Parts: sequence; structure tokens; C-alpha cells
Amino acid sequence: MIKLDQFLKLVGIAATGGQAKLMIVDGEVKVNGTVETRRGKKLEPTDQVTVNGQIFKVGDVI
Repeated sequence: MIKLDQFLKLVGIAATGGQAKLMIVDGEVKVNGTVETRRGKKLEPTDQVTVNGQIFKVGDVI
């Protein structure tokens, strides 16, 4: 499993953990279609993360 903020850094959406945190807290990130505001949210391989219209399948990245 990977945490949401770490995942955003891994896929290159956020350059730093601080930037990832701000994106999450500001409601810019959805997990499985629902806005997620917890940066420590643990992602499963079956989850989908959406940021600015881009969809990332967790299982395809990790």
C-alpha cells in the first residue's frame, strides 16, 4: 500500500510533500470519484486517483 501524498509525488503530480498536502487539503484530489482530504489515506491497487481530470490507476503505477 502507498499513502495518497506519496502517490502524488510518485506519479509526478506534486514535486514535494508540501505541494501534495496542499492539493489534498484544497480538495483537488479524488479517490474513486470522491474528494479525499486525508493525505495519509492508504491506497489499494484497485483505487483510482483523479487530479485535474487525469486518472491514475494505483495498480498500474505501483
